[in-house]
Amino acid sequence: MPTNPQLLSATTLIGDEVRNLQDEDLGKIEDFMIDTNDGRVAYAVLSFGGFMGMGDKLFAVPMDALELDTEDKCFVLDKSKDTLKDAPGFDKSNWPDTASSAWRESIHSYYGVEHRIQ
Repeated sequence: MPTNPQLLSATTLIGDEVRNLQDEDLGKIEDFMIDTNDGRVAYAVLSFGGFMGMGDKLFAVPMDALELDTEDKCFVLDKSKDTLKDAPGFDKSNWPDTASSAWRESIHSYYGVEHRIQ
């Protein structure tokens, strides 16, 4: 009986596809954001919308909004492509002020997950 791994390195997950419940491709994992207060992974950075790596927009998706599918080696996000297109995003060269509590609250609200205040 296969078991899910308890620990994975970030490098094994970077580049993984993100799909929705309709099995549509929503992009791929580019990076992770670590909460320096408690050491947990707070956000996955998802790239979406470009063509062959050009024009991709980045999105910080709360980890609580993602589910890891170890069998298909992808993440599942319960959002439509249109919802993701309208999500607050940023460019690779212009990251948001991640220290801003207003930014964190808006991201969690958009994805419909509770923000654990630190």
